[in-house]
Amino acid sequence: MAEIPAGDAAVPRLELTEWAKAYGLVAGITTRPLSLGLWSDEPVGQVIGRWRAFRAAFGARFPSIALAHQVHGRDVHWHESLPEGWLILDGIDGHATAERGVLLTVTVADCIPVYLAVPQKGAMALVHAGWRGTADGILEQAVELLKWRGFAKGGDIVMHCGVGICGRCYEVGSEVAVRFGLTGTVQLDLREVLTRQARNLGIDEITISPWCSAEGRDRFFSHRGSRGRDGRMVAYLGRPLG
Repeated sequence: MAEIPAGDAAVPRLELTEWAKAYGLVAGITTRPLSLGLWSDEPVGQVIGRWRAFRAAFGARFPSIALAHQVHGRDVHWHESLPEGWLILDGIDGHATAERGVLLTVTVADCIPVYLAVPQKGAMALVHAGWRGTADGILEQAVELLKWRGFAKGGDIVMHCGVGICGRCYEVGSEVAVRFGLTGTVQLDLREVLTRQARNLGIDEITISPWCSAEGRDRFFSHRGSRGRDGRMVAYLGRPLG
């Protein structure tokens, strides 16, 4: 699955063009220099201005945009009958819907955005998977929600692990390693772990981004690569109106 440059100078991004062709879905991630973190020391006007630019790029196709103050948890929220405009939730790290015109979003800067879709049913989910969420089972939460609300089986679901930090760049200590059945200091490849989890949940069709956010800081934001000083990218997924 190739992530292809798209957008304009206001909202530079990579998009999964094959998902658009095969499933009619708009899926992708913003790139530098556009920082879209919800928490920032910058003036509020600058932060809101960038989010307005993001909304303008998608607003005609997506009257509703769902986002959240993320907490590295495992909660995934199902959205339906949303009003036009922004919906901002607290304590949510994943979104799911079967509605047209709803753009699901998560902010990332090394954590893995996981895109899930049930093409035959129209349901989809997008989750923010850092090590805590991955260890606590956020992927399983999203898949079970799609099975229940999307009337799907594991084999009906397709998945893409998006831009995030690679195992070579993500060394973790024993307190993290033990959560994944490992010992000592290890290089943790979250996309490999998520892929293994997905296969155990019955998902067969899985693609993985080749991009590492820490190695590609000319294009991506990286929390670890910047020692906590970087901005945030927005991963997004939705089925447009019409």
